[in-house]
Amino acid sequence: MTAAASVTQPPGVDLVALRGWFPGHVPGATDAPLTGQLIAGGKSNLTYVVGDGERTWIVRRPPLGHVLATAHDMSREYRVITALRDTDVPVPTTYALCQDEEVIGAPFYVMERVAGTPYRHAAELEPLGADRTRAISTGLVDVLVALHHVDPQAVGLGDFGRAEGYLARQVARWRKQLDASRSRDLPGADELHDRLAAAVPSESAAGIVHGDYRLDNVLTDENDRLAAVLDWEMATLGDPIMDLAIMTLYGRLATVPGGFNVADASMAPGYLSEGEILQRYAGASGRDLSQFGFYLGLAAYKLAAILEGIHFRYLHGQTVGDGFEHVGDAIHPLLDLGLTALKENH
Repeated sequence: MTAAASVTQPPGVDLVALRGWFPGHVPGATDAPLTGQLIAGGKSNLTYVVGDGERTWIVRRPPLGHVLATAHDMSREYRVITALRDTDVPVPTTYALCQDEEVIGAPFYVMERVAGTPYRHAAELEPLGADRTRAISTGLVDVLVALHHVDPQAVGLGDFGRAEGYLARQVARWRKQLDASRSRDLPGADELHDRLAAAVPSESAAGIVHGDYRLDNVLTDENDRLAAVLDWEMATLGDPIMDLAIMTLYGRLATVPGGFNVADASMAPGYLSEGEILQRYAGASGRDLSQFGFYLGLAAYKLAAILEGIHFRYLHGQTVGDGFEHVGDAIHPLLDLGLTALKENH
């Protein structure tokens, strides 16, 4: 995992203030001076490696600047990771949640630093060979099935979201989020929204939805096993097929020509094809994918809204780190993918 920013004072975290808070809240922490690094690659909530010279932890906080309502809730992210610790879904151990904004200027939480690689690009997988890549992508699908098999009530998440009417609310929510960040003309967005709103299908059985499930949001260990699922900031209760749609959408986006930064790990030799992913998921989960075209369309609309929000923050100088200059270029291809997907059924 690469890192950026100063090790003495990264943007967004006051290490002196954090040092005063750590000993009373994080098991095993002392009042030793802290160093911190912003981990490069995050486009939303900010992730830091914080250490005292002997141990290291992960600290997560909301992004700087323009933050949309209901987004970036540290307590929800902390709660779902904590709830999943005794399930078949690999997650980091959580240590402490701080909702007092006086400490570092925003709510944050502290969790275990898990060893592993967040593969994002095909070039990172290619040296592993086709067999190992196939094993990694198969594991990604299997962990998703495991997540969707978790009973929310059994892990204390029965009130984590309102599952009924989830798909219709998602269409409305992402329209609201997109409108809050829109800084340019996006005619395809209105067409996609209207077609989605008119075609909401019956939902599959409710479960825990990660919200942004893909290979670079998990850590893969040296034995090619998924060591931890990360980035739970959009987790809720709803229709789990949306997670499968998001993962599949990233695979499709990787095939679209363009100069924007895209997660193209799915292009590596050996990576399961879209058809293989859908077949494996359907067989293991028992869920009906006959209306998968709608889910793909909604996934494209959702991702377009998220990226437009990041583009908005970039234009206003409110992003931290590199790689934001081409985010806005992905919006139009995404909207086109969404409109095309609505015509499909599986």
